[in-house]
Amino acid sequence: MRAAIIRAHGGAEAIEVADLPDPEPGPGELLVDVTAAGVNFVDVYYRTGAYPGQLPLQLGTEAAGTVAAVGEGVVAVETGDRVAWAMLPGAYATRAVVPAARAVPVPAGVDDETAAAVLLQGMTAQYLTNTTYPVQPGDTVLVHAAAGGTGSLVVQMARKRGGDVLATTSTEEKAKLAQEAGAVEVIRYDQVDVAEEVARITGGAGVAAVYDGVGATTFDASLASLRPRGYLVLFGASSGPVPPVDPRRLQAGGSLFLTRPTLAHYIADREELLERSAAVFDAVLDGSLRVRIGGRYALDEVGRAHTDLESRRTTGKLLVIP
Repeated sequence: MRAAIIRAHGGAEAIEVADLPDPEPGPGELLVDVTAAGVNFVDVYYRTGAYPGQLPLQLGTEAAGTVAAVGEGVVAVETGDRVAWAMLPGAYATRAVVPAARAVPVPAGVDDETAAAVLLQGMTAQYLTNTTYPVQPGDTVLVHAAAGGTGSLVVQMARKRGGDVLATTSTEEKAKLAQEAGAVEVIRYDQVDVAEEVARITGGAGVAAVYDGVGATTFDASLASLRPRGYLVLFGASSGPVPPVDPRRLQAGGSLFLTRPTLAHYIADREELLERSAAVFDAVLDGSLRVRIGGRYALDEVGRAHTDLESRRTTGKLLVIP
């Protein structure tokens, strides 16, 4: 098999594609021929060492493919079944061994590329808008980087729950994509002060929640955009980590809530994993969740995929096709 690995933390140049021995599934595991793997900021965090991982490390945390073999004790999954998974290392590869308990079935009508493009970010959007801060009909919420892979899905999920979405983007092209996803207003953060524009649009009331996957460059505007007792849901840090925060800022802003959730804690047990993945795939099948693939890369191009993602010039989801 071939896989993208790092032997030391660093930039995109640290990634190499290596020939490795073909893996064998152990008890409770599946061997999967990988059809497509999703490219996510969490992969960048593992590459740079922002998230810990034992070196050498196989990169990639989300993929879909066909089961090639099953290990001892596996039930309800057979050779030839199509499965997908997220939040597990080793997805940028031609083959991967996956715990059967962490793999989810891909339903007929959802192709492998779509499954790999939507599972991690789709479940993220689902838990953010349904559980972390459940959007209520009539709520106005703010979504940063709304034309990106996750942002676009958060917009759609919030709209599905009856919320009105204000979206931030940096270009006219991205503004159009955010509107197509369902944003009622688009704020060009490169042209205006975000918090002032939110205050203008909401008549000074502020928003019920901000879904912020950008981090350092948006944090202050996010806090300033909230209504009293609003929720700042900080689920990523694509622009870098937020400096330490004095909790008194939450009091001064109106008894605000701040949370830093991660998908792993919302799919910790299999029942919840199956529930969230099924909700995402059902939304794809009924047309209420549209997935936009923004680029496809060969396994030898993983470094370029990371560079393109980090540039924040991309839209939609990037895939590695091994």
